[in-house]
Amino acid sequence: MSAFEQAVRTLKRNGYKTTGKRQRILELLYNSNKYMSAKEVQDKLKKMFPGISPDTIYRNLHTFVELKVVEETELNGEKLFRATCDVHGHHHHFICTVCGKTKELDCPLELFQGQLPGYEVDSHRFELFGKCSECRQVQLTK
Repeated sequence: MSAFEQAVRTLKRNGYKTTGKRQRILELLYNSNKYMSAKEVQDKLKKMFPGISPDTIYRNLHTFVELKVVEETELNGEKLFRATCDVHGHHHHFICTVCGKTKELDCPLELFQGQLPGYEVDSHRFELFGKCSECRQVQLTK
């Protein structure tokens, strides 16, 4: 079963209808390897759903985050969303600030354990932001 199919199954299992809009939002996120703003999601779905409102997009994205089928982060005060990774094991992301593309990174927490004797880490978040190789190449050729 694909990660997208698992996400749809999670919606159903939690009592949510799999409407056309919900399925298209999930398809969009699961078919791209990048974070997107709610506005980007809305813009990409406008052709298929001309009257789709920002509220509909936001409500669904936040429901998906609560159900853990979508991840969210924040960049420059704007919330960004992507499909939850189907990579096994705990990991983090490098996020391109130009195109939103992501790359999975191993968790660096073990590197810090020696600097925290006697401390107990309850949770953590580690994200790197910058330019991916493609966006960097475009910048260098300008």
